Amino acid sequence: MNNSGFKNEKRQPAIRIVLLPRDTNAAGTIFGGIILSHIDLAGSVEARNSTKNRIVTVAMKEVVFKQPVFVGEVVSFYTSTTHIGRTSISIHVDVEAERDGHIVPVTQADLTFVSVDEKGSPIPI
Repeated sequence: MNNSGFKNEKRQPAIRIVLLPRDTNAAGTIFGGIILSHIDLAGSVEARNSTKNRIVTVAMKEVVFKQPVFVGEVVSFYTSTTHIGRTSISIHVDVEAERDGHIVPVTQADLTFVSVDEKGSPIPI
């Protein structure tokens, strides 16, 4: 385990971003919705490893923010595929911020994506 409490020290993030002042709320921290949108994006990057079909997000389980994210921090979104069904893919996302030389766990989420055709109907992966 690394100092963030997550398992794999050598993992690579699906995405890494630096959040800007435009992403802040009235308290001066990053909007939770901004983090949620990046979780969705990171999950879709991971899902693309399993299918080249069009995918849509159908669920995101409860997201609890453990720590705020501040302007200028580098935020990493680590992903892993947890299940592949006939038409769906489940992805786990861990979110960490780099703060003062330390890794801070921000949140985590489990997402479900469904493979769809051009009409939006589920199709096999």
